[in-house]
Amino acid sequence: MINIKENKELNTLNHSCAHLLAQAIKHLYPDALFWVGPVIEEGFYYDIDLDEKISLEDLPKIEKEMKKIAKDGKRIVRHELSKEEAKELFKDNPYKIELIDKMDENTVISAYTQGDFTDLCRGPHVESVKLLKNFKLLKVSGAYYKNDSNNKMLQRIYGVCFNTPEDLENHLKELEEAKLRDHRKIGKDLNLFMMNDLVGKGLPMYLPNGYIIYEQLENYIKTKERKLGYKHVLTPPLGNVELYKTSGHWDHYREDMFPKMEIDNEEFVLRPMNCPHHMMIYSSSIHSYKDLPIRIGEIARDCRYESSGSLKGIERVRSFCQNDAHLFVTLDQVQSEFKSVVDLILDCYKDLNIKNYRFELSLRDKEDKVKYYNDDEMWDKAENMLRNVLDEIGVEYIEKTGEAAFYGPKLDVQVKPAVGNEITLSTCQLDFCLPMKFDLSYVDKDGSKKTPVVLHRAVFGSIDRFIAYYLEETKGNLPTWLSPVQVCIIPVNNNYHLEYSNKLYELLINEDIRVELDSREEKLGYKMRESQVKKIPYSLVIGDKEKESETVSFRKHGSGETTTVKIDEFVKLIKDEIVTHKF
Repeated sequence: MINIKENKELNTLNHSCAHLLAQAIKHLYPDALFWVGPVIEEGFYYDIDLDEKISLEDLPKIEKEMKKIAKDGKRIVRHELSKEEAKELFKDNPYKIELIDKMDENTVISAYTQGDFTDLCRGPHVESVKLLKNFKLLKVSGAYYKNDSNNKMLQRIYGVCFNTPEDLENHLKELEEAKLRDHRKIGKDLNLFMMNDLVGKGLPMYLPNGYIIYEQLENYIKTKERKLGYKHVLTPPLGNVELYKTSGHWDHYREDMFPKMEIDNEEFVLRPMNCPHHMMIYSSSIHSYKDLPIRIGEIARDCRYESSGSLKGIERVRSFCQNDAHLFVTLDQVQSEFKSVVDLILDCYKDLNIKNYRFELSLRDKEDKVKYYNDDEMWDKAENMLRNVLDEIGVEYIEKTGEAAFYGPKLDVQVKPAVGNEITLSTCQLDFCLPMKFDLSYVDKDGSKKTPVVLHRAVFGSIDRFIAYYLEETKGNLPTWLSPVQVCIIPVNNNYHLEYSNKLYELLINEDIRVELDSREEKLGYKMRESQVKKIPYSLVIGDKEKESETVSFRKHGSGETTTVKIDEFVKLIKDEIVTHKF
């Protein structure tokens, strides 16, 4: 789906359409007051102060008035105003007056007029309202003034505008597809997770079905890591403020952290990342060069402050679990360990059928001596090491200046979801800085003390965001190994087939297959449809034939074909799918 905010032409078009919306609202609701109407990735919105409630049913009426104004074809004219002129022009709108009051005396204040409507705006805009023909109002919601719950609730109307009716139609189809794929809807339909404001915004709770997915992903990645020599640890989800002052996160990351807490003359903070804890684990004992590389892994609970407006299901939360690891290596081991991380990422993507991705190498801005640790030799060495590995592997990548972490360059793997914009899924960061800050060392061959290099890496990023992404990619049709319920047994008639169905249930449970027995007194067709709605990979229909021949008849999710096999064949088939992570 196109990012309208980043497309210059569509940005201007949607900005102008926000004014068209405001003009139509003013015609239909003369008492309406307007705050701001920005362009966003999905189109535009305008925040409106109006006592009369606007509902979805009112949108066609507003669209009709917008089309009438567009057909009239008035030019959109820019005016430059002094601060006094602007305050006089918008004297009846306290929201605009507040915006004007915040402007510097030297600021060029502009307003745009189209027919009988004038709005305060920097622009730019299209030349005429007649260019605003292909639009659609999408939804209405509430929005606190300045996103502050202590302020008045305004009404926010969302819309989108394109140059042609074909582009608009295609976009609306994509939006419908996005609704079907929205992980929040899928999560609710499949009883995977929930939110509750009494618990707190952005704090997801996984229900039994959702926790199975979470647990399977955790077991999957831990198994792969163990085979590569990782050792897993468990560390607390908070730390002393001094820990983050030592690491530098307190200076560079404080705005994204929750406020500090004072207990027993100590200051603590909920941890936003795990590297400081892992640094302390490394420093707790003496290491020889023979011990390295040391690979510390953890599925770790972290907390970061996200504004309430940015929260989205389990994709953007305030409490999440990272699939985190820190590799402590010698300088000579950097390239081989970095390659191993990239290989692990690609191996996981193959298992999970993730194909639409690209690599970004994030570098520091040499001119920025505030954000980035000031050591040009260290940075040049680190950046060249990562380049060399990527070139050796032969993967394509682009370089992004100014996107590195403050302590070192990093590799980000950007995935393109089925709907929406790219997200960062996996990351690997090279760090010469934190080991020095924590005075980490190992004894080298010649008996001298050396400082290790650290690779920070997360294959899934946060497990929460990965689940959100994967639900949307698959529409909730998860591979058998990840499905909360793998098999649903449906007896045709409980009086005759329940005993055999119970026998199958016990057998599959003992084979570590996640199975449900639907013995409700409902019609067979109803139970089959419900099994499909729940997206259970295998539905077993048990009738006379199956009971007499000790077989099972199964139907795969999404297929209308029924297959009958011996019980041991079915067990082998499904266990092979689970072991091989067949998609």
